[in-house]
Amino acid sequence: MTIESMTEVYIYIFLTIVVLFVYLYPKNPLTPALVSLKQFFTSWKMILHFVAIAFILFLNKIELTIEEKMRLNYDLTPLFHRWEGDIVYTIQNFFHNDLLTNVVVYFYVVVFTSLIIASFLVYLNEKDNKLFYTFCYAIMLNYGIAIPFYLFFPINEVWAHEPAGVQFLMLDVFPTFETEYRALSGLNNCFPSLHTSISVTLSLIALKSNNFRWKTIVLISAGIIIFSIFYLGIHWITDMIGGVLLAFFASYTAQRIADGRFKLGKSKTEQYAQNNRSDETVEQ
Repeated sequence: MTIESMTEVYIYIFLTIVVLFVYLYPKNPLTPALVSLKQFFTSWKMILHFVAIAFILFLNKIELTIEEKMRLNYDLTPLFHRWEGDIVYTIQNFFHNDLLTNVVVYFYVVVFTSLIIASFLVYLNEKDNKLFYTFCYAIMLNYGIAIPFYLFFPINEVWAHEPAGVQFLMLDVFPTFETEYRALSGLNNCFPSLHTSISVTLSLIALKSNNFRWKTIVLISAGIIIFSIFYLGIHWITDMIGGVLLAFFASYTAQRIADGRFKLGKSKTEQYAQNNRSDETVEQ
């Protein structure tokens, strides 16, 4: 497999989502997608949450422009290499295989984004509004917390740090990555690893879903994506640790926010029911 442009990436993402829905809902995969979209477009609250996520993603994109204007004169990459040594180099060389490279690039570039989009559709289709809002808050927290680190703690990708001797295997499958994809992922935006934090976040939320197939897909994909950040020569071990910690914090905080939102709604319902019962008692 060779990816030549972002257009191909978008096509692969669309096809991957289709395959996911065929697997998750084999009887009629099209209906859940339509139900999800209908529910979304008829709820202004959900639309507002989506707009908020889009705004955070926009900030993440313009972060690179802001960073260029800041012109920081320090680099923390040597510090990471000093305490990690050549662990990533060892992992890459031990597992290096052409077929494996194709698989991990597909998961890093295509499946990662596909799972984010599919999460919206799955939780909407299953009418699990609590998980839907938890997911929204968690995504916003992940990016919102990571952006300041990218601005003020420049850490270059492992392959770009000369002493490490690591290859950037991404180019074996996606040769135009630097011109097509790099605008979405800065060279020195390593800590924390968002591929790790988002993947772990999706897993923690999926574990609360009643859809066993969805849980399985997300958990397996998260494992492969985390492996890919080392295998492809992109992230340091420290980046992964930071990503995992960020994921647990974002997921826990998002769940608390969502719990508060639904607990408040529940209390109002209970209060209404209690008032009705009181009225009936008085009448009797």
